[in-house]
Amino acid sequence: MAENSTHGIRADEPADIGRRVLRLRTEKGLTQRQLAEPAYTAAYVSTLEAGRVRPSENALRHLAERLGTTVEELATGRPPHLATGLRMRLTDARRTLATGAAQDAAEQFRALHDEAAGLALGTERSAALRGLGDCALETGDLVEARDHFAAAEQLLADEPLPRRVPALRGRATAHLLAGELRYACYLLETAVDELNASGMHDPDALLLLYTASIAPYMDMGAHARAAHAAELALALAPKVDDPALVAGMHRGVARTLIAEGRIAEADASLAKAQELYLQLHIRTELAHCHWMRGYVRAQDGDLKGAESELRTARDMLASKRAALFTVQVEVELADVLRRRGKTGEAERLLRPLLSPSALGAERGAVHAGGAHRLLGLIAEERGETETAEEHYCSALSLLERTGAAGDLADLCRLLGDLLRRTGRTEAALDAYRTGLGHRAAPGTTTLGPAPTEPPFRGGVL
Repeated sequence: MAENSTHGIRADEPADIGRRVLRLRTEKGLTQRQLAEPAYTAAYVSTLEAGRVRPSENALRHLAERLGTTVEELATGRPPHLATGLRMRLTDARRTLATGAAQDAAEQFRALHDEAAGLALGTERSAALRGLGDCALETGDLVEARDHFAAAEQLLADEPLPRRVPALRGRATAHLLAGELRYACYLLETAVDELNASGMHDPDALLLLYTASIAPYMDMGAHARAAHAAELALALAPKVDDPALVAGMHRGVARTLIAEGRIAEADASLAKAQELYLQLHIRTELAHCHWMRGYVRAQDGDLKGAESELRTARDMLASKRAALFTVQVEVELADVLRRRGKTGEAERLLRPLLSPSALGAERGAVHAGGAHRLLGLIAEERGETETAEEHYCSALSLLERTGAAGDLADLCRLLGDLLRRTGRTEAALDAYRTGLGHRAAPGTTTLGPAPTEPPFRGGVL
């Protein structure tokens, strides 16, 4: 079947449409002239009924109105309630993902995908694939998530870019969580450039892209670029009606405010996000707000408050069986526990996280590096310098492939200090030089120049 441009409907072949028009016209008792006028001729209807021409969008609308049916049913022979019912069940699956376990939601999305494929409903099939991708992100199956998002994009290949952006953003998130920060930036920046260069200044799509780019920018040390993306996102927010997008924007902006030392403003931004997620009953994102508020408390020196927030986030994510996010929170919780003097508890929390099924080079590489860094610090505090060095080197190996400049620079400093204290001065200098190199050019991306901006600063987008 060929793709018809009417709202993404996959229309049947001309012969099938022609037979349908003939049957419905006969049932209505209309002549070809009566059906055609005033916009078309009887000869056109005759040619169409013979299957020798594919009706245009306007022709389908005209014929559907005269025949008392819908464009979709005329073009596909499929009653419109089938697609409507499927879309309602996709919403139910989204609700399951928001409030329950990802595995349960995945079963719903999988069944809906198969049903949409059987009905040749490309848009709904793409939405189901995107749902499967989001489920896989929660469970930590990053390769599966990436493949689902890529397939969702491919199904919409002939659609305008704004319709493909949610799937593209999902794919970028999968690469980010795998530690492929540069490629995540490349995907997001390329989409921003394409949207702005083509004049498709879609506020929802742009807000999603700018918000998604903040995390990889921050992890790469590109704080100025992250702050600029946050500024653009804030300017777009009043033009966006979707509260989930606005909540995500507030959560992303909070990261840049934390980096600038604007702790009270960051906490206020997170409070706005939290309020919206509570209203929407989105438990995973609400857990992420507790997670980030824990980080804010830790930055502000309130370690007891940080521990409480991080434990809340961990428990919420564990209850949803969001495996990867749960272990990532546990790394940050272990950091707070160590700083509170609960070293034994921190170590017991960290060691299981370094199994391949928890964290590793292809799965949460930045946090895996963080876990090794913390175990190195704990070993140093006990005077176990060889063990500490092993953990620092393991952390370096993980972080070097991610491009997480700030973390790499800090790790090189720790390793250099350890080497210097053990009398290996030349090796220490090498470690310091490596760290300075990461600090010298922080946050470079595969694109180089920052993406172009939408022309909304001085007027309406």
